[in-house]
Amino acid sequence: MIHVEELTKYYNDFCAVDHIRFDVNRGEILGLLGPNGAGKTTTLKMLTGFFPPSDGEIRINDLTVTENPLEIKQMLGYLPESSPFYRDMLVYDYLSYVAAVRGISSDKIPGRLKYLAELCGLSQVMHKAVGELSKGLNQRVGLAHAMMNDPEILILDEPTQGLDPNQIAEIRSLIKKIGEEKTIIFSTHILSEAEATCDRIMIIDQGKIVADDATEALKHGTGRGALLHVSLKNADPEHVRATIESIDGVESVRQSGAETDEAIGFNIRCSPRQDLRESVYKAIKQTDWTLLDFHQEAQTLESIFSSLTRQVNKEN
Repeated sequence: MIHVEELTKYYNDFCAVDHIRFDVNRGEILGLLGPNGAGKTTTLKMLTGFFPPSDGEIRINDLTVTENPLEIKQMLGYLPESSPFYRDMLVYDYLSYVAAVRGISSDKIPGRLKYLAELCGLSQVMHKAVGELSKGLNQRVGLAHAMMNDPEILILDEPTQGLDPNQIAEIRSLIKKIGEEKTIIFSTHILSEAEATCDRIMIIDQGKIVADDATEALKHGTGRGALLHVSLKNADPEHVRATIESIDGVESVRQSGAETDEAIGFNIRCSPRQDLRESVYKAIKQTDWTLLDFHQEAQTLESIFSSLTRQVNKEN
């Protein structure tokens, strides 16, 4: 549905987005994850046609953003990081104005507003001024605005920024509900939000894509492999390293912590997408070492994110 090829954006000599490429399938919820300043907002603004790319191509349903901007904008709903509200207007009046700008006929506007008010949880505030609403309700108004023309694709830039935990949960639930019918791309730097909401996560840092996979696949082996921890008694460190490193799929064995009379700890790094727990246990069982502790470190989105973004920073 969406094809991005070698997309690049320069601000004078600064490269904000650096030759990225990706595809988004119809009905997918894609989370664009990255630290502040990673290039997320710039990427979204190029997707919507708000910024022209310095290089590369964006194709949506076989139309390009540069050659068919109006046709593509009709397919999109966009919620920017700072929603452009007329704060003195009533919610009903504001959304009616948006509907008119979007070309919805006057006889269909009341029905469309009623549907969006129910979908976005705005039924009780339609006759309040936009400026009187909480941040969470403002985001709901922004979602209703973005959904006004019943777009195929919804692009949301930091939709939960500045919200409290309850409001975040409400917006997250709303995004998942809308995602049952729409293709959604949204940016965030809140890892738990991406993990709970997205079918797929793309991590961007310093304008480059450093990871792109289904959410569960990303957590189970993309990039770095699993880390096993063992604690052994009556074991010689050099013998342990030689024995464990001989196992196919073991990348490294390093002693962890200080050696004591009671035990020696080791961290065993495995190759990606390999479960070596059984092989490591069998190798230890063949010796006279006493196994005091054996567990695998849980791979979290936080640890993956931290590892990948730190790695990019080191390389640059």
